[in-house]
Amino acid sequence: MNSGALEQQDGGSEVDLNPQKRFRTTEDGEATETGGGGGRQEETSAVDVSIIMPVHNASCWLDECLRGVLHQDFTGSMELSAFDDASTDDSRKVLEGWREKLQARGITVVISGHSSPQPRGVGYAKNKAVTQSCGQYLCFQDADDIMLPQRVRLQHEASLLHQNALIGCRVQRLPEGSTERYTRWINSLTRDQLVTQVYTSHGPTVVMPTWFCSRRLFLNVGPFDEGGKGLPEDLLFFYQLLRRGGSLFRVDRSLLVYRYHEKATTHSVTEETIWKLRVDFLQERVLSQWENFTIWNAGKQGRKLYRSLDPISQRKVKAFCDVDENKIQKGFYTYEESKERPKPRIPILHYNDATSPFIICVKLDMTEGVLEENLNSLQLKEGTDYYHFN
Repeated sequence: MNSGALEQQDGGSEVDLNPQKRFRTTEDGEATETGGGGGRQEETSAVDVSIIMPVHNASCWLDECLRGVLHQDFTGSMELSAFDDASTDDSRKVLEGWREKLQARGITVVISGHSSPQPRGVGYAKNKAVTQSCGQYLCFQDADDIMLPQRVRLQHEASLLHQNALIGCRVQRLPEGSTERYTRWINSLTRDQLVTQVYTSHGPTVVMPTWFCSRRLFLNVGPFDEGGKGLPEDLLFFYQLLRRGGSLFRVDRSLLVYRYHEKATTHSVTEETIWKLRVDFLQERVLSQWENFTIWNAGKQGRKLYRSLDPISQRKVKAFCDVDENKIQKGFYTYEESKERPKPRIPILHYNDATSPFIICVKLDMTEGVLEENLNSLQLKEGTDYYHFN
């Protein structure tokens, strides 16, 4: 999608970056819009960057998080837009306690929320924080993470150069060494792999806690899904961004301390939910364009992918391939659950005897480089001859 396309909504109307909007405050402190549609309109012009922060029971992390906001070296105008999603701890008190310090630094502070018995979910809280903000650019910040001093400045610079892109950055993991493979993947993807590896089990190649984009881009793609707990609002938004022609860019500096802990929202999303979304997106974006293909892995994951495909995609599978002689000697995989007669029998070949394109169902970074060597030996190009789905 070109930059001109981003100025249009689905119906062809122009996106107003600064629509007129007025807010009132409800009894529980929630900012409620009374007009407009994309962000609040102040008497002064919009700020350069709004830091978008959903908050739910985050009081134990907020001091570190807000100290990171305070110490940004960005010289443009900033605001913090925080939405408290029914916290039962003293998150709101901690937020309010930072208001004076942040405002003394020139950072506008907008805090609202609700006190319903149940939280309404991360997607809802992010949407509310965006709606009450007025920045031309949006910097998404989780309340349990810590932005390093250069984050806003460097991502803002990148966003000015890549207006149609969702901007990310490299991360430091806390505790150090947690999710080591995932962290290495986040930080080592090439520019091309940001696009080609969007189908893997790792999820968005530009990870949500690092997101930075223009308000125009957000309005063209969003809002976030508000289905609540158990729905991956970041993955759904990410896929929609790609459907709308958005691009991806990573600032190759570590600009965020990304905290791992058992209370993280990501743990509420089931593997099967993610799996189905990934399969559907793979079929939509890749398999629909291929006449046939080979599944690389005749084991559990490869067979699961085959069974998860729709009938049209299943008929395009010309073979499985593998390196395991025991699997290869079986000769065929029979799809026993099929209602077709005769039941489909898919050949199992050695990878040297198989032909591209391939869907790779072997986990990255788990074979001590053997998978990568095998792919290189066939002189295959990622994104053309194969995609990873692991």
